[in-house]
Amino acid sequence: MAQTKRKRTTKHRGNAAGMIEARGRTGRKPTESERKATASSGKGGAKPNRFDKPPTWRGSLNRALVAVVAFAVLLLVVPGFHVKPVAIIPLAAVMLAIYIPMGYYTDQYMYRRRQRKLAEQRSAGK
Repeated sequence: MAQTKRKRTTKHRGNAAGMIEARGRTGRKPTESERKATASSGKGGAKPNRFDKPPTWRGSLNRALVAVVAFAVLLLVVPGFHVKPVAIIPLAAVMLAIYIPMGYYTDQYMYRRRQRKLAEQRSAGK
């Protein structure tokens, strides 16, 4: 009897989690221009450094929220502080008002310092 479905030309292997892992390139060899295109696109290159992105207010807000929530939980859980839960709310608001700009401007200072160092390295390398 003739086959109705075309057979798969490349093999795949499934792992225990059910993910299918491709074996790699099994077809024709890539041409020189195709190899250069994939190398220049950054695929397989070094992972971009997260410190090369400029700081954002949203990032500092998220970091401040995590710190304030952790501090509030600590005040509630540790019995030695003797703080009423109602008193934690204004304290958390004050902490947020301080932590958000402090975190943003600290990140901005570190970002600018890193960019200056990278620029110095590039100019020294030329």
